[in-house]
Amino acid sequence: MATEAQPKTAVHGGRLVAQVLKSRGVSHLFTLSGGHLFSIYDGCRAEGIEIVDVRHEQSAAFAAEGFAKATRTVGVAALTAGPGVTNGISAIAGAQANCSPICVLAGRAPEMRWGAGSLQEIDHLPFVAPLVKSAETVKEPGRIVERTVAALDLALTAPNGPTFVDYPLDVVFGEAESEIPPLPAGGAPRPAAGVEEAAALLAGAERPAIMAGSGLYWGHGEGELRALAEALGIPVFLNGLGRGCLPADHELAFSRARGAGLEGADVALVAGVPIDFRLGFGGSFGEETKLVRLDAAPNELSANRAPQVDLVGDVAASLAAIRELAGGGPRRGEPWLAALRKVETEKRAAEQEELNDSRSPLHPVRVYKELGEVLDRDAIVIGDGGDFVSYAGRFVETSEPGCWMDPGPFGCLGAGPGQAIGAKLAFPDRQVCLLLGDGAFGFAGMEFDTMARHGLGVVGVMGNNGIWGLEHHPMRFLYGYSVAAELRPETPYEQMVEALGCDGVLVREPSELRPALEQAFESGRATLVNVLTDPGVAYPRKSNLA
Repeated sequence: MATEAQPKTAVHGGRLVAQVLKSRGVSHLFTLSGGHLFSIYDGCRAEGIEIVDVRHEQSAAFAAEGFAKATRTVGVAALTAGPGVTNGISAIAGAQANCSPICVLAGRAPEMRWGAGSLQEIDHLPFVAPLVKSAETVKEPGRIVERTVAALDLALTAPNGPTFVDYPLDVVFGEAESEIPPLPAGGAPRPAAGVEEAAALLAGAERPAIMAGSGLYWGHGEGELRALAEALGIPVFLNGLGRGCLPADHELAFSRARGAGLEGADVALVAGVPIDFRLGFGGSFGEETKLVRLDAAPNELSANRAPQVDLVGDVAASLAAIRELAGGGPRRGEPWLAALRKVETEKRAAEQEELNDSRSPLHPVRVYKELGEVLDRDAIVIGDGGDFVSYAGRFVETSEPGCWMDPGPFGCLGAGPGQAIGAKLAFPDRQVCLLLGDGAFGFAGMEFDTMARHGLGVVGVMGNNGIWGLEHHPMRFLYGYSVAAELRPETPYEQMVEALGCDGVLVREPSELRPALEQAFESGRATLVNVLTDPGVAYPRKSNLA
């Protein structure tokens, strides 16, 4: 990665864009071909940046996010003007909700004819700006480097998030001389103001708990989380990208006891997690629980339960400061840990019947038993679906950071194939497993063509129950019937991906699943394992939509 200024040279705008990307260590550009972007493609080809073309612009932005999630670097997508940008809007909104550092570069109708009705002429900024940290149109070739550098660097400035810059056709095809500035020097990370109060609460707690999520991962805080938890003997619960920041098999990592742990805690440190619907808007914690919120961004959820201590600052540095201030004494919470281990053990024991369920079509939990026995410890698992992926969130054990991806709180289906493409390109030698509901497949299933064309050995595992399970079961509960929630039973999606150049396998019986999974991962080819699952099984959901 270049860190020194490069000499000025007159080149076309697309080459300048590519030189900026290269200076920031960008190795891949995710896109769907569009004429407004040709000069950027030419620049990337000259600079050795791999161009990865997908089948829908939304997937290009999701792939950029998958790459960013896997690497904790900026992911870059290029979207053509007009519908190219509007097609990517849901993915940009998802990146905003996930604090994912992506930079979206876009084409734009020519500036010299603006207002004349050129093809795909629309001002992107008014509808993109609410979703990004910055949105700009570059109207002079000489400003391309400056504004592109600013967008890339800002995406990775805490709190992370998406940025957007577009280039009118005549501007990006024009030439200019420009010097690429070096990477900005990073200052020493500083803990948040108020860590002393947080440390005192945790040091005096009899029943402490840590609830950590994506902000912990983006803040590179996994080492300090572990050190704090071990120093004080604090049970840890994880969601989102926080999964794996403490290995699932660590003595302080709990999942099944989360309800008891959060409700019973006297002090809870909520690190990198918004207190949103996933935490009952604060209701998941006991009425007397004192909350300490820590994140790189201020709390925007003013309508929800307010924390007693609100820490805004560098996550890793703040955790380190809390440990130093609170540590040094004996662990006080051993009875608390023992109680939670008992709950964890009992709940896991109660799951054995579902894990070994021999029914056909399969119980979704049986799918995850078999999958868990073939996944490597550093496998990257991407979830894209409703009930099927909800089971995955419960049963897939994550042991390393960056190994679990899902749509996040924005909840946009169709995110999975793109994120899997980005993750596989980031780590081509690791297992990448895409978990799909049959409903979710309809959003971006054509990206199996992208996987085949680019030689990406992503293994998709589909829970095919022929319904929109997340909607079908609640509607039947409320009204005694469901509408708009039925799909065609036993659709042969494995044949669809075969037509796209991938491998496909149909699984009807539990005994067929393990061999199918082993073969899929061993083949090195993009594969869909289409597992017929029981439509009568509904995930026992506790959280509400609102």
